[in-house]
Amino acid sequence: MQMKALRAMALLGVGMVLAGCKSAPDLTQPQALALIQANYDHATPVGADIVVDDLGMRQGATGKLWDRTTIYPNKFWADFKLTDAGKKAVQLPGGGDVIQWRPSSLTDTSYSIRLVSVAANHLKARDIGDISDEMVAGVDVAKGANYVEGVDLTGAPDLLQTIAHNPGNQLVIKRRANFALVNGAWTLHSIQ
Repeated sequence: MQMKALRAMALLGVGMVLAGCKSAPDLTQPQALALIQANYDHATPVGADIVVDDLGMRQGATGKLWDRTTIYPNKFWADFKLTDAGKKAVQLPGGGDVIQWRPSSLTDTSYSIRLVSVAANHLKARDIGDISDEMVAGVDVAKGANYVEGVDLTGAPDLLQTIAHNPGNQLVIKRRANFALVNGAWTLHSIQ
């Protein structure tokens, strides 16, 4: 009799434990990508950082984004003033409209400056990898996935897009997103 009672209690205990366990809903790659993109779309649009090297300076001058206004006695320093078309395409991080080109020598092709596109856009998420279980501090149930974050140059002139694709520019970066299960639904927890 006691054995039957113990078995019944054990069965009841196992049943209660199983009834209390809820399985997490699946997090698919399209859902994860949508959560990441929604986060980007909610953020303020930003201009793209564009590294302009020697080739980019020549392309911008030929394409009339800037005009050389001053050449210094050493023959490799120069000042370039943004044209009206240039002002519609880029901004100088420090403000103003004069690019101060100061390479270390006439043969210095590694010198570059940074400009910011006037066209401001949201970052774009793409190419999400496999979703895996994660251990995230403060989160009971978590998952994570690698993906590619890309700069969006929509609205930038074709010439600026060409300059942005020159060596030295990083238009995409690999990131990792962590997701948390909150009240039965997946949410974006963090991006690294």
